[in-house]
This record gives sequence, C-alpha cells and structure tokens, in this order.
Amino acid sequence: SILEEEYERGVAHIVEHLAFSATKKYTNHNIVKFLQSIGAEFGPCQNAVTSFDETIYKLLIPIDKPELLSEAIQVLAEFSSEIRLSKDDLEKERGAVMEEYRDNRNANGRILDAYWTLMMEGSKYADRSPIGLENVIKTVSSQTLKKFYQKWYHLCNMAVIAVGDFSDTKSVIELIKTHFGHKYSALDPPSIPHFKVPSHEDPRFSYFVEPEASGNVCLKKSAVMISYKMQVDELKTMKDYREMLVKSMFRIALNRRLFRISRRKDPPYFSCSVASYVLVRDLKAYIMSSSCKEKGTLEALESMLIEVARVRLHGFSEREISVVRDLLMSSIESAYLERDQIESTSLRYEYSQHFTHNKPIIGIEYEAQLQKSILPDILASEVSKFAEKLWTSCSCVIQIVEPQAFASVDDMKNIVMKINKLENERSISPWDDEQIPEEIVLFTGFSYGGLSELPENKYFSSSMGSTIAEEIGMYGHRPSVLMDMLAGKRVDVDVEVRSYKRSFYGDCSPFYLETAFQLVYQLFTTEVTPDDEVIKRVMQVKEETILARERDPYTSFSNRAREINYGNSYFFRPFGISDLQKVDPLKACEYFNTCFKDPSNFTVVIVGKIDPTVAVPLILKYLGGIGKPPEPIFHFNCDRIKSLPFKIPKSMTREVVCSPMIEAQCMVRICFPIELKHGTMIYSASVSEFIHGDLPCLTGDIGGDIQIDFSCDPKISLKLVDMALNEILRLQEEGPSDQDVETILEIEQRAHENGLQENYYLLNLILGSYQSRIYSGDIGTSFKILDETRSKVRKSLAPLTMQLALRRIMPRNNPHTVVILMPQTSWFKRIKSFSQWTLYGIDMKVSHLTIFPTINYDYE
Repeated sequence: SILEEEYERGVAHIVEHLAFSATKKYTNHNIVKFLQSIGAEFGPCQNAVTSFDETIYKLLIPIDKPELLSEAIQVLAEFSSEIRLSKDDLEKERGAVMEEYRDNRNANGRILDAYWTLMMEGSKYADRSPIGLENVIKTVSSQTLKKFYQKWYHLCNMAVIAVGDFSDTKSVIELIKTHFGHKYSALDPPSIPHFKVPSHEDPRFSYFVEPEASGNVCLKKSAVMISYKMQVDELKTMKDYREMLVKSMFRIALNRRLFRISRRKDPPYFSCSVASYVLVRDLKAYIMSSSCKEKGTLEALESMLIEVARVRLHGFSEREISVVRDLLMSSIESAYLERDQIESTSLRYEYSQHFTHNKPIIGIEYEAQLQKSILPDILASEVSKFAEKLWTSCSCVIQIVEPQAFASVDDMKNIVMKINKLENERSISPWDDEQIPEEIVLFTGFSYGGLSELPENKYFSSSMGSTIAEEIGMYGHRPSVLMDMLAGKRVDVDVEVRSYKRSFYGDCSPFYLETAFQLVYQLFTTEVTPDDEVIKRVMQVKEETILARERDPYTSFSNRAREINYGNSYFFRPFGISDLQKVDPLKACEYFNTCFKDPSNFTVVIVGKIDPTVAVPLILKYLGGIGKPPEPIFHFNCDRIKSLPFKIPKSMTREVVCSPMIEAQCMVRICFPIELKHGTMIYSASVSEFIHGDLPCLTGDIGGDIQIDFSCDPKISLKLVDMALNEILRLQEEGPSDQDVETILEIEQRAHENGLQENYYLLNLILGSYQSRIYSGDIGTSFKILDETRSKVRKSLAPLTMQLALRRIMPRNNPHTVVILMPQTSWFKRIKSFSQWTLYGIDMKVSHLTIFPTINYDYE
C-alpha cells in the first residue's frame, strides 16, 4: 500500500481480494471452489495479506495428491500476472472490502490509527494504511486497479516458496518452472522506491480520549504505550547474532521486573510488558504497553519510564541475567528436541521474511549451537547497556488512552521532564531483587461437579475463586516467586472451574515431568487464604474490566441476546458491579480449596513421548501421595450433575438494540432453538452451537441452539437476515449439493489427519472417551467405537441425509430469534429503516442507551 497514490488508497488490498474472484484461467470464484474441494481455508485475509511493503498469498495444500500441488502452484502463477480485475468483479467485492474497513473503525482501530499516524509522522507510511479510504473503496474504478496491478506486480519482485514433506524437491522446482517459466516481466519495470521514516529527538505525545475503549482485542481499560523507534538490525555475522541475543535478554529481564511491579500492593498498572516489532521495511520499535485503572495513566507512565531509567543507572543483577539465560537455554533446547514437529507454516514464514526483509535462515540445529556457545558469555552489564537506546530523545512516541479526559499532554511532558531530572540527579534507587526459596514444585485431570451446583447466594463468590487463588498463589508461593523457581523449566499448569467440571491442565517437557507432578501435588495440598493486598488488586481489576465493557457498544447487544436466548438466570446474566459487591473473598478461597482437595474423583490423562518406567514412579509418588480427605468432596458422577438453569425461547423474537457509538457498527445474531431426542447420535455440530451447556452424558433430551453471527453495513442488515433465513429454508427444501458434501468431508478429513499429529488433539480424544457414556473401563474399546461411529457418519453423509437431519433438528415451524445491534439514530430514521422488514415481521423493542456490564463465560 505504500506505493499507492492518494486516489489509489486501498487499491492494493482490493487487488488481493479480487485475486480470489477471477483470473485468466479461473473464473466465477473457481479458486475458492478449488480450495474448498481440498479442505483448505479459503478467501482473502485467510490465504493472503496486504501490508505496507508487500502482499503475500498463502495456500495450505495436502501433498497426498500430487495433482493438487501442481494446481496450487498454477493458482499462484495466475495471481502473479493474470488477475482479471473486471468491473463486475469489483462491484461484487466492494461490500466485503467495505465491511472489513468498517470492522477496522471500532475503538481499537481508531486508537491504533491515531498512534500509527503519530509514529510515522513525516513519512508516507503515516497515511498509507492497507485498508485504505472509504471513498476510494466505494468509487475506485476497475481501470485504476488494472493500472496499479500492471505497474507494480512484476516477477522480478516476486518469490515462490514451497514448504512440505516432499519426497522429491526437484520435482517441486520443476512444477514451479512449468507454471511460471513462460511468464515474463515488463522490459523496464519501475524500481520499488524506498520511503524513509525520519527520526526525531523531541518525544511525540498523544492523549487520546476514546469513549468506547474497552477490553476488546489489544487495548484493555485505560492504557499507556511508549515506543522507541530504531533501524532494523542486520543479521549477517556472529557479532550481529550476539547483539540480537543481548536485546532478547534485555526484553525478558525487563518484562520480569514489570510483572513483579504489577503484583505489588496498589500497583501503578494491572499489566505491563515490552516487545519488539518490525513496523515497516528497515524500521522497528520497542513498545512498552500497560493497562491500568481510570485516572491512573500518569502514574503508570511514570513507573514505566522509571524502570527503564533504573536499568540505565544500576543495570540488571547477575542473578536476574542468570535466570534469563536459563529461560533462553530451555527454550532453544525444547525447540531443538521438537525440531521434527515444526509446522510447515512456520518455515514458510521464515523463508518469506528472508525474501521480504532479508532475514537469514539459520536453521534450528545451528542456532541451538550458537546460543549454547554465546549465552554463557553474555554479562549483565552488556545486557543493561541496551537501555541507553531507550531514551525519550531517541525517536520516542508516548500515547495515553482514556475513556474520558483526566489529564493532558502537558501533564505527560511534565512526567518525562521529572524522570529525566531524577535520572540526572541519580535519585532513582536500585532494583530490590526478591530472594528465592529452595526449589519445590505441576498437569491434566478432571472431575465432575462445578458451578452449576451452586445456588445464587454462593455463585458470585465461588466464581471468583480461581481468579483470587491464582493471584495469591495456588501452588504455595506467590506468582512472582514461583516464576523464578520455574525459570529455565519447560513446564506450565493452570486450573479451570467451569459449569460442570473442575480440571487442572498444563504442558511440560519430558525432562520436567517431575516438576509438573510436584505442582499438582502443591495444588491439592495448598490451603489458599485471603490476602488483603491481593484481594484489593483483584477486585479493582475486575471492577475496571466491568466498567470498560460498559463503554463497549457491543455490550448491550450481547447482554440482550443472551437474555432473550437463555433467560435471566444468574448463570447467564452479566457480572456487574452490584454482583462484585456480593463477593466474599473468604468464601471464594474456601470454594476453590474444596474444588481441588479430593484427588479420588479426578481422572488424569497424560499424552506425550514419555517413558512409563520413569513416569509411573513419579505418578505414584506425587499424585498417589496426595492425601484423601475423611469424607468425599464433590462426589458426583455424570448422571447426577445439575444442569444450567437456562430457558430456550418458545416463540419467535425480533429485537433491535440501538447503542450510541462513534462510528456506525452493526452486528447480527440469529439463534435457532433445537431439541435432540435421547438416543440421537451426534458426531459434531457446526456454525456455532450451544448444546445444553455440554452437560456430560445426558440421560434425557438435549436442548440448546444453533447460532449465526455476522457483522455488516447497518443499512443492509435486514436484507442479510432474510438472505440467511432463506438459505436455511433452501437447504431444508432442496438439501446441499453433492459438491457441498464432498467439501465438508474433505475439510473434516484434513482436520482429523492434522489433529492426529498433535498431542492436544489426542489428549482431547482420550478425555472425550473417558467422559463418554460408551466408556466401560477400556479406553481402547471407546476409541474403537468412536472411530467406527465417525466412519459410519462419513459414509452416511449425503445430500439427502443432511437435508433430513436439518429438517429434524430445525423444523420449518421452529421459532428463532434475531437480535441486531444498530447505531442509535432518531426514531423517525429507525422506523423508516424497518419498514422494509415485512417478510418475517419484527418485534420493535429498542433499548435506549441500555448498556449493562458483561462477563463472558466459556460454557462447557
């Protein structure tokens, strides 16, 4: 997009979209049909990306059929020079591109756009966002697209990369030559110009007030971002690689300090971290970002600047760098041991970066040798020295985001001057390094019985138990201390208390299996007790999260949709400030302790490359060593679990939720209540399904819904609802086509084959077998039955069987609900816009400024 002129802004991205519509050889979206037929994800933004400096097309192709590889390379060859770009193609695609543009115009989009413009000020990059301009998307001609395509798309600027388990790479090269060999670039194509981003000594400031700032995507609550721009480093020599490692160590060491600060009493921020990003060609930035309470951004900014200055003055300790060294050593060892499992997409990305950004391809074997030889010699003083590049006079950009104005740019400037003065006077004290106790210490198990068993007067406290326990330290030590104790160990563990089950889960290297089991032992033997400082911080973060969600225009929509489809039960009602006030920290801790107290009703599954002669003694020692309480706790089986108290709507409901928003956004949710009679065999459901909260091993009928969500232009939302309903009606009356069924089977087969290569897939398969009613003590028998069931379902899948299934699950007279989020407008405009909705009728209930806080539960 950097090559676009003002009247072309957005053209590169539109060209990318139109590549999938038609080329010289492929017309009428045949490329999409080809990708569907082989079980690949398809469509613009999934198979392609347009950025400032390059456009990349990506295809994921199964290699068990050689002809597919040849056709995939032929598709790429068509993209290189044969995209059709006709007027009809463009008109059909404008709506999709506009919707993507609209999606980018939410609160996060506005915040990031403003920050990008400030960072790139003085450069063409400042106003060449790939998404482009609305008026260009709506009015640009196909002729303009063709001129841009013909001017800049040349073979001399392209590379073709193929990564996979090829039996013969030479034959792949020959395929590329076959499909690309007859193509030629223009005789004298224009060279790609280089656009500089000017450096600046004076820091740039932005105090951005965003009323809709929420917890969505990347920015949470009030936020502070500090960026230090610099040139991308060359990586050609051993010295260059050493410097790269030094910078990595600096980031890790500083992030560990920032994490500890976030866990202090009355911390300046809830979370804070620093990361390195390549912004555009030859330019990167180290970006510190934090989320904090409202009116707390200046305090957060001050703390962030102080920590960088503290490193400049006093450096990191040798102990801190020793921990970081262990972490990097552990990481590269794991990568080396798992080198045969590396994804093709990861290698593809590495080769793409080599072509577009000249990054060297080192290879994991050699890189492991490099790190092992270099890391031991890197001293704390060498790592600390990198802080000299992070002065506010080094192309620094500082942005604060608040939902309303509590401060000003002048306040931000005063803080920068204050920290500079403190540093010049050497008035910033050294870092107070925590002492680490002797080593102790993780994994995956489940037990029936969860939040669904709780009455309303216990629910709110108990649902906060896991959050509070995590911050206090559920493994016998505070999180900041445990982090150091586990430094250099590839082990992670977490817990989850959901509607119907409690579970602990995690992953570890085979070398640290004992540490994993030690953590599980600690989980069951640690008595979590309230800590006033921690409770205060947790409740404050929770309150800020609730308030942040209230500012989000989507909140009132999701709240109302949930109420219509599931009723006003306290399990589904959004967690609000009044609910937070009902939380008793002592009861929350007591509930959490009972959840992980009795090991006798937990089933544990371990999957991986482990030696049973090593694992079994550890299991007996740590898991078998957990004491059983005198009386059973949470002694449930799958037939005695209380289901969630939700109500499926019995009549058709149509509602529009109007919410004030800065830029027009629209979201549609269509829900179809369903009921499956006991004995119905389900292999899988799609679109988005909520089946009785996934209550395990139901003995009665199954209730729930099938849900369709989409965003769109508010003006055509009603039309698209009708189209979606008509498509379902068509499927009920006519059924899917043979090609539809073939596509579904191919996608499922590829997903299954890929899944069998992943430990997580196998883990879930085993867990599902244990939790299934077919389990009778022999997991192998369960596997066999599940595999036979899958084969039967696949063999029976035909247009007619799918049509009959759809009629059975969603009868034609089945009531459904439609909830639409609309920008708030006048009553006259609202009524006028809905006069078109006559096909199915509408219940005109409009919520004025009705915004409730919400908490999202991932129902089992």
